[in-house]
Amino acid sequence: MTARIRHNDWSSLRPAPLGAWTPRLSVSVVIPAYQCQDALDRTLAALAAQSYPADLTEVVVADDGSATPLVLPPLAPHRTRIVRVPKGSWGRGAARQTGASAASGDVIHWLDADMLLDREHIEAHMRWHHLSDHVVVHGTIRFSDSTDEPTADHVYAETAAGRSADLFPAESVHPHVWLEKTLAETRHLRDARSNPSRLHSGATTSVRATLLARAGGVDVTMNMGEDTELGYRLAQAGAVFIPDAEALSWHLGRSTVMLREKEVHRHNWTLFADRIPDLRWLRTHPRRIYSVPYVEVITTATTYEETRGTVDSALAGTIHDLSVTIDGPWHELTTGRRASLDEPMLDLRLLGNLYAGEPRVNRAVRAPFRLRIPAGWALGADSVAKLVRLAEKEGYGLVCAALAETHDGVAVARLERTAAFNRARLFPGEDPDDLVDELFGAHWVDGAEFGVVPLDEAGPVKGDAQTWRVAAEKHKAEAARLRAEAERWKAEAEKLAAQPQGKRRWRSR
Repeated sequence: MTARIRHNDWSSLRPAPLGAWTPRLSVSVVIPAYQCQDALDRTLAALAAQSYPADLTEVVVADDGSATPLVLPPLAPHRTRIVRVPKGSWGRGAARQTGASAASGDVIHWLDADMLLDREHIEAHMRWHHLSDHVVVHGTIRFSDSTDEPTADHVYAETAAGRSADLFPAESVHPHVWLEKTLAETRHLRDARSNPSRLHSGATTSVRATLLARAGGVDVTMNMGEDTELGYRLAQAGAVFIPDAEALSWHLGRSTVMLREKEVHRHNWTLFADRIPDLRWLRTHPRRIYSVPYVEVITTATTYEETRGTVDSALAGTIHDLSVTIDGPWHELTTGRRASLDEPMLDLRLLGNLYAGEPRVNRAVRAPFRLRIPAGWALGADSVAKLVRLAEKEGYGLVCAALAETHDGVAVARLERTAAFNRARLFPGEDPDDLVDELFGAHWVDGAEFGVVPLDEAGPVKGDAQTWRVAAEKHKAEAARLRAEAERWKAEAEKLAAQPQGKRRWRSR
């Protein structure tokens, strides 16, 4: 079933009350684990007491190279197995993907190896997946400061009896302050239009296996922050993120982020800056090139001159954090002997020659925005930035800039939000533009008002955004100097005005 959800407002979904519905989807609980046998024993004991049907549940523990290999304890779901991360790979990203690759369930439920779940936790997650195939569900986590670690037998007994909350003294249990604040500010993510994946965590999150595959799986090169980066790609794939207050869980002790917040941020933000363009505050450098750009500009190759003019105008804009894709039959270019000045695809060859050393042209990207513009049109210095600002401010999935009337209709530049169009693709047979308008909103503007003009009306591409910034800083500094001088003269005039008339002495300059 594919529900029609506008932006991230999941309130149109109506999950059944816990215990009052019939499950049909299978779930694979994937647990990355390393050197944590005691904690894993408790986690598996809580899983053994879940209300979700055992015949629809499997547990895959991915042992990330523990010195003493992890083993299955007596208290564990009967369909539990341990897989090993392949030699040469290591880390949480590799462990998560190893477990997911071995899983067979309709839904992948990520779970850290030091989590204790309420009896109905898995059930609470799964009822949402029965309503929509593109939701990502977050459980609710509480952190206990208690130094008393319950045994696996105690965990199983209390969980099976529905008394998980009694495992820890009430005064020792605390919520995650930043998480709770974010939920309150966004009406539990229903108003989180621009960055709905901000809370995505591997501690207890679930996703359809098909959606995970569509997003590209877990990045196996990341040992920290892999869940946040995966959340970004799930959002680009069209996911809706849902926090469930009834999917309760507990973490014994404080998380690594709580204990070493500055160090975690220092480490993870280097990865996020390069791979998550939505985090604009991490991308303050005016000329950096990142693995994942903010905007991909796409144009179809026509003549060399027309296409070059359009591409160069895109590369010269105030958003340096973009890439350009030139659509054309590149695979048809031959490598053998050819008539250099008379080959049939000479214009495409010339474009390939010109941009061979430009790293921002013709590379695979996962940008959150795509701007499609016909060759022969020039983007103004701030055109891309203005179109993106409009889309971000209003949450539009599509902004169309009308350029000119042609014999084929209206020439248009289209700014497409990747997440919006990928969600529209979940509804085969329907018009993508209509669906994007319904689920995110579409808007038309006059291209000229956003600085998009024909090439013959555009000025030459000169300077760059950094040059303009330097000039602006110079003018600001000069203005500050002149203001300070004016204040000095004002103060001197006031001082002289306060003296008796006969004692006044005016300075000369």
